[in-house]
Amino acid sequence: SLKMASDSPESLMTLCTDYCLRNLEGTLCYLLDNETLRLHPDIFLPSEICDKLVNEYVELVKTDSIFEPHESFFTLFSDPRSTRLARIHLREHIVQDQDLEAIRKQDLIELYLTNCEKLTAKSLQTLVSFSHTLISLSLFGCCNIFYEEENPGGCEDDCLVNPTRQVLVKDFTFEGFRRLRFLNLGRLIEGVNVETLLRPLASLAALDLSGIQLNDVGFLTQWKDSLVSLVLYNMDLSEEHIQVITQLRKLRHLDISRDHLSSYYKFKLTRRVLNLFVENLVNLTSLDISGHTMLENCTIPSMEEKMGQTSIEPAKSSIAPFRGLKRPLQFLGLFETSLCRLTHIPAYKVSGDKNEEQVLNAIEAYTEHRPEITSRAINLLFDIARIERCSQLLRALQLVITALKCHKDDKNIQVTGSAALFYLTNSEYRMEQSVKLRRQVIQVVLNGMESYQEVTVQRNCCLTLCNFSIPEELEFQYRRVNELLLNILNQSRQDESIQRIAVHLCNALVCQVDNDHKEAVGKMGFVMTMLKLIQKKLADKTCDQVMEFSWSALWNITDETPDNCEMFLNYSGMKLFLECLKEFPEKQELHRNMLGLLGNVAEVKELRPQLMTSQFISVFSNLLESKADGIEVSYNACGVLSHIMFDGPEAWGICEPHREEVVKRMWAAIQSWDINSRRNINYRSFEPILRLLPQGISPVSQHWATWALYNLVSVYPDKYCPLLIKEGGIPLLKDMIKMASARQETKEMARKVIEHCSNFKEENMDTSR
Repeated sequence: SLKMASDSPESLMTLCTDYCLRNLEGTLCYLLDNETLRLHPDIFLPSEICDKLVNEYVELVKTDSIFEPHESFFTLFSDPRSTRLARIHLREHIVQDQDLEAIRKQDLIELYLTNCEKLTAKSLQTLVSFSHTLISLSLFGCCNIFYEEENPGGCEDDCLVNPTRQVLVKDFTFEGFRRLRFLNLGRLIEGVNVETLLRPLASLAALDLSGIQLNDVGFLTQWKDSLVSLVLYNMDLSEEHIQVITQLRKLRHLDISRDHLSSYYKFKLTRRVLNLFVENLVNLTSLDISGHTMLENCTIPSMEEKMGQTSIEPAKSSIAPFRGLKRPLQFLGLFETSLCRLTHIPAYKVSGDKNEEQVLNAIEAYTEHRPEITSRAINLLFDIARIERCSQLLRALQLVITALKCHKDDKNIQVTGSAALFYLTNSEYRMEQSVKLRRQVIQVVLNGMESYQEVTVQRNCCLTLCNFSIPEELEFQYRRVNELLLNILNQSRQDESIQRIAVHLCNALVCQVDNDHKEAVGKMGFVMTMLKLIQKKLADKTCDQVMEFSWSALWNITDETPDNCEMFLNYSGMKLFLECLKEFPEKQELHRNMLGLLGNVAEVKELRPQLMTSQFISVFSNLLESKADGIEVSYNACGVLSHIMFDGPEAWGICEPHREEVVKRMWAAIQSWDINSRRNINYRSFEPILRLLPQGISPVSQHWATWALYNLVSVYPDKYCPLLIKEGGIPLLKDMIKMASARQETKEMARKVIEHCSNFKEENMDTSR
């Protein structure tokens, strides 16, 4: 079912919500006085739509860096006559006092405020507006909601001396919240009297007091007939606590788990305590005791363990106290306890660290409110994905994506999550992943890169991107990914490995993409960034992968893109070319990349005069004899010169070397190449070559162009015969054969090219009816 879920397209509701939120002005709203959003007067939206708009808005602000939050967004929901809200989930800094204030007239049933640190005691007063309808409320991690600002002096001058102080509100209670059944006060600030706060609530069904230290929880017994769920995560327990818990006989879910790293706990879990739970809490279906140290042996000696297949039957339980259960538990939390490694555990779902299933259950259970536990569980998943094979790949991926989205600013989760993603997206798992899922991965990876300048996160994210087909799979975020990579490469202090991966990615991104993409990336400063990297490497006298990739990236980004070629020249690219040639005379790959790039520059008529200097022409002429990288360097040097020759003798504005002398060397070079050479080059279009055919001003340029075509259609007919035919090369070759100025050997070669293409066409004729 997970595969189906991840594959199925988004619902129409989701697509419309997303579209409206990204285009509020064009859809539901208009702008008043150019700043305030207002709902069109003829709109009425039911709670099903409004809830989704608000919850999706919060999600978008949190996870989509391009999405712009609107200051007046919540005011759209201020009037219940046109917009109805019922169940909303707000998170973190996205929500402020005035936002809740704006929706105070709504009859909210469910309000989850998670880690909303900007909310103050003003919002406590707003909560009272919802008291008559609210059934479910979470204030988890809203650490300032019980603080109000107090200005002690009152007069303006005094304010400068005494800035506003934070004062704890002591008199707020849930008086009047008659329908409230579900309440989460997790990580409530110290100093608030929980007992007084909760006393007015008549019949609580679920209470979460995570991270709160209470020595006396006797007051909980006032709900012994209604409380079905109690969470006391990270509360230091005592015998008194256990006595109270065992009186809450209606409990179905009990969580007394803890983070064993967070602080010292005196309390140790014993066999007797677990027995008490089993005997008294007969309705229990879910129990979490993760992180606890067991004081005495709660396990059945292995001699007495029932052999055979693992069983969830309570009677066979390896944990002695659980043999008294009437039926297996739905969930049992044993993460970071020794019990999770036992054979027979009487529960359908167990969180632990024994195997993939337990680890995934842990990530699933703890992601929302316990990032400190989740990051350790993801770390275990990372080891499983790296060393073994993940059997529940899709579930693992979705859980890691959710954790990364949920905790965008949590360094531990970003580090472990991005590392796990690298292993979960590599090629062996590729077949199992839908386009939609892989796009989600790319989104969270880019979020991580944006939020964290931290080396490990950046490296993990860059490595994960290498698992994708580039540029195809990154096309939908093309601009954003380029900006992020250039940002990494422009940092003054750089990690070598990240630099290498980022340059590799940049190179792949500008290879085989449309010219408008290349132009856009050029405008972002791509050319300048690559030249700076080359400059640094030159200063260090190192020719490594970064140096080679940078030249290769410049070769790719200048392909048929005159603006980028011009930028290369304007930013002293030729100076760097000469210096690299001089500093690294033996580096064949480097020479090939540099000459390939200069071939692109030479294709631009307006830029060719800048190449017409004695120094450059001499360098190109000498490279004709180069044997570097087979024929590639010689071929590219000849290509550059062919375009220069094509401008005619009058454009030859130098005395040395003579034009005829260079022409002679070009003929000699072309004649020395093996026509069957396999090539390190990729043409997307023959246009720059074909323009050298219909002219008589430079027969050698004509010959170079014909040789290039003959070589490519002979060695790679499947790719290049159709391209040549499509781009109208055959008539141009036929016309050239009739030209008096063309050399005999050039005409011979042209005939062979035409013959190759017609043979190819015949062989590939579709004969099916």
